[in-house]
Amino acid sequence: MFVESRLRSHAQTQSREYARISPSQQDSLVGTDDQLFSDATHRLTTALEHVDLPEDVLETLKYPKAQLGVSIPVRMDNGELKIFQGYRVRYDDTRGPAKGGVRYHPGVSIDEVQSLAFWMTFKCAALNLPFGGGKGGITVDPKSLSRMELERLSRGYIDAIADFIGPDVDILAPDVYTNPMIMGWMMDQYSIIKRQICRGVVTGKPLAIGGSVGRNTATGMGAFFVIEAMAPKLELIPEQTTVAVQGFGNAGAVVAELLNKVGYKVVAVSDSQGGIYAPQGLDIASIRKHKDASRSMKAVYCDGSVCSIIEHDTITNEELLALDVDVLIPAALENQITADNAQQIKAKYIFEVANGPVTSAADAILVESGTTVFPDILVNAGGVTVSYFEWVQNRSGLYWTKAEVQKQLQQKMVEETETIWQIAQTKTISVRTAAYVHALNRIGEAVTAKGTRDYYANHPS
Repeated sequence: MFVESRLRSHAQTQSREYARISPSQQDSLVGTDDQLFSDATHRLTTALEHVDLPEDVLETLKYPKAQLGVSIPVRMDNGELKIFQGYRVRYDDTRGPAKGGVRYHPGVSIDEVQSLAFWMTFKCAALNLPFGGGKGGITVDPKSLSRMELERLSRGYIDAIADFIGPDVDILAPDVYTNPMIMGWMMDQYSIIKRQICRGVVTGKPLAIGGSVGRNTATGMGAFFVIEAMAPKLELIPEQTTVAVQGFGNAGAVVAELLNKVGYKVVAVSDSQGGIYAPQGLDIASIRKHKDASRSMKAVYCDGSVCSIIEHDTITNEELLALDVDVLIPAALENQITADNAQQIKAKYIFEVANGPVTSAADAILVESGTTVFPDILVNAGGVTVSYFEWVQNRSGLYWTKAEVQKQLQQKMVEETETIWQIAQTKTISVRTAAYVHALNRIGEAVTAKGTRDYYANHPS
């Protein structure tokens, strides 16, 4: 094995430097320039000890393939001109065109987008999708914009990155605070620029313009399939299993309701404004209905039928994470469980529906305390999997039924969950490390198929 490869050396150096500071100091660095990405790549250090890869693979993964930063001018409704910063990163396309969402959030930065593109590279490989990793975003508070301003911003973003993306180059999808309508605007604008209908450049679109049934629930449903596949192995009996879900957006609400329907006792849910907790369990379907109608969890605290259905307490997001439950599902943003609060986590199992909700420093603490973490690159891969199905349908012109989509999604999620769990058990490593090992091996196969140093050195011309 080429243990002296540059990426391994780089990762080991990073790991040594990282280890010299305390866990809380490590987490304080995350979010500063380049540190979120450093935290993301830190997970590779352990995985690299369990793979036998040509140095070409590690060299390929050392840097993102391409990064783009753009300024997006938008004429606001009041006549003011505002400039927004946008980003797109293609981390790797060894296995196929880059694939990844676009998020609208005030905290978006090139470091965050690069980290998410890195994760997408391994997520697509772990699920055996013919894609590489990409991601995009705009630094904006979308809630402060009117619908027309949001449309102008979305179309302006595509104007700025049109030469950087494409159905066979880099495919967009929804992410934080983006939705089917926004994806439809983006697909339409790209089609205008190219002077032809290009449905495959964006997934997560409205059904009427080429979207796939089941895409809007895919992330939550995929996570549900992972939990259900693991339940017998973890001896989780639904009626005796308590669950807390941080993040009651599209993914979190879907997985909470699906678990609730099959008997799991979902005792707490939250959004950015706070949460609700009832030890005897919550009526998730009713809470979701009120949330969708009011756009706020606050409206369900003591208003309307939810309050009359069951008594509950209001809690903060921090308090939700520390609840004594069997299963904790972080489904909000990254860096929610850090070295500062990891020791307060009481859950036996964490299923990461959000991207990067547990920092690498927190990972070590959770392992020590006996908490098993099922990583984001497996658990939340339902979204990109059904995005792949949508891309396939766009290219073939044949569209699947909801039953077909769900059957294919379940098969894919269960199959890869079983494989990753088996790797973890066989090698006696964490599930996260096993997922990265699985993904690295697949990326390695693709790199090797194009020729490596071994191939050329042993077959001179």
